Amino acid sequence: MRYHNITKDDMVNGDGIRVVLWVAGCNHHCKECQNPITWDINGGIPFDESAKQEIFDELNKDYVSGITFSGGDPLHPQNRDWVKDLSDEIKQKFPNKTQWLYTGYLWNEVKDLPIMKNLDVVIDGKFEIEGRDTNLKWRGSPNQNVIDVQKSLEQNKLVLYCD
Repeated sequence: MRYHNITKDDMVNGDGIRVVLWVAGCNHHCKECQNPITWDINGGIPFDESAKQEIFDELNKDYVSGITFSGGDPLHPQNRDWVKDLSDEIKQKFPNKTQWLYTGYLWNEVKDLPIMKNLDVVIDGKFEIEGRDTNLKWRGSPNQNVIDVQKSLEQNKLVLYCD
């Protein structure tokens, strides 16, 4: 897996203070995407043990609520196994930290992926510039859903996250 950045003390990409991993690779190419530099699956730099340790160091901080996977698209076919493995390790080492994930895929397209067992919230759907609304919490356009993953899996239906 390749990535572009690790953001620390982020307060806009999920609930609480978070560390954000911005992965490389996206096939959605949303019009007026905020991160088109992340579309190239071969862009950025290789994710290595040093990058993983940087994330773990942040997650060790009491005030950090969890991690958000963004990009690019963490669920790009070439990222799925890598992100799932990292998510598994985070779940094991930091069971009380939340895991959020942004994807251009729709819930019904990804709900059965193995990574879902680790995730607390998924924001699904492509960003649509025509519906852009800066007043929306954690999403850029109203077609995107902020999904409570565990409740959705338990109830076998889409359940939106409410903070």
